[in-house]
Amino acid sequence: MKTCTPRVPVEQAIATSPCIGNCCLDDEDICLGCQRHIDEITGWRSANATERRAILNRCEKRFALRTGHKQQY
Repeated sequence: MKTCTPRVPVEQAIATSPCIGNCCLDDEDICLGCQRHIDEITGWRSANATERRAILNRCEKRFALRTGHKQQY
């Protein structure tokens, strides 16, 4: 099992991107690094702050399900 990689602070992630440079998609097109779905990755630049917050919330849930740890945004 991979170790948990520290996440980008939430306000920085909303302003830029939650990408941590560990880009690899699983069978469901979820990035193993940032936990975003491919559609969330490609739509990030056009998403507003509210939409980005919703994406980050989904990422937190995916991270917890995958690792059993709380997301550190």
